[in-house]
Amino acid sequence: MLATQQLGKSGLSVSQLCLGTMNFGKPGRGHQGDWTLTIDEARPIFKAALEHGLFYFDCADVYGLGACEEVVGELLRELAPRDEYVLSTKISGKMGDNPNQVGLSRKHVMEGVDACLQRLGLDYIDQLIIHRHPHGRPGFAAPSIEESMEALHDVVKAGKVLYLGGSSMFAWQFTQMQMTAEQNGWTKFISMQNHYNLIYREEEREMNPYCASTGVALTPWSPLARGILTGSYKGGFDGGSTARSQGQDRKRTEGLYRGEMDFVIADRVVEVAEKLGHAPAQIAVAWLLSKPEVTAPVVGVSKISQLDQLVAATEIKLEAEDIAYLEEPYRPVDNLLSIGTS
Repeated sequence: MLATQQLGKSGLSVSQLCLGTMNFGKPGRGHQGDWTLTIDEARPIFKAALEHGLFYFDCADVYGLGACEEVVGELLRELAPRDEYVLSTKISGKMGDNPNQVGLSRKHVMEGVDACLQRLGLDYIDQLIIHRHPHGRPGFAAPSIEESMEALHDVVKAGKVLYLGGSSMFAWQFTQMQMTAEQNGWTKFISMQNHYNLIYREEEREMNPYCASTGVALTPWSPLARGILTGSYKGGFDGGSTARSQGQDRKRTEGLYRGEMDFVIADRVVEVAEKLGHAPAQIAVAWLLSKPEVTAPVVGVSKISQLDQLVAATEIKLEAEDIAYLEEPYRPVDNLLSIGTS
């Protein structure tokens, strides 16, 4: 069974892994539509997750343009009592053509949260994560930090949301939002879902230390670098071996991972995995969990066997020399937030 963790300084307990649900919904709908699993394909994975003690799930309104929330909500309502799982969902992504259907204006926060609840079929969201900074949607309105933070506080006080989380942004932006909330007596964020894995470690410079020093939990997304660290690309982007790595998602992966050492590091993950008798994905997750500031990586799976592997990875304790070997080839890369593609 998975261990449980306290999420930051809050009283909320979560499982040591969080199941990302981007790939569940209605095939063909949304940006991940060509590798989406249906509700019937997702059901056994959710059952297995709960049996493993994985009770922390992550969703977003923009996944499948709402279809993901519909599937996730239906499965969780079917499989577990409400007080036995923790569900995060996210808002701010573009949900329609109207300029008010995106971002973190007061209007969209209020309407977006209500729409999430309706699709999920729930009375409240355990944790609402802002899907980027209020100014992180180029080309759309950039509300004041005060407007966004007060609106987020109000949905908490209305009982629609219990806790708040942030996602990829600059550390100075996150600090500004936390300080704005503190100065006004508004709800602060208890977690940061940032982009962090063996081939993208720029978060080690500022965001990770800031969160560690202030008691904010880290729940990194893309711990497997969209399959690169599992060997899905076989040494290069032309070697995609899965539906996801061969489909339209490959372009997104190429945009995220531009480092000259990416596949060198991926090869070392395979080496260490073979030496220790584990799968590469297990080594990538074990490396993340060796960092004390990381609470619960957000993992995505399409098969129960993959889930079983990742759960087993939480028991792997890497030796210092193996960690050093995995980390040694890393070279600084462009911070993706600076070029607008994170």
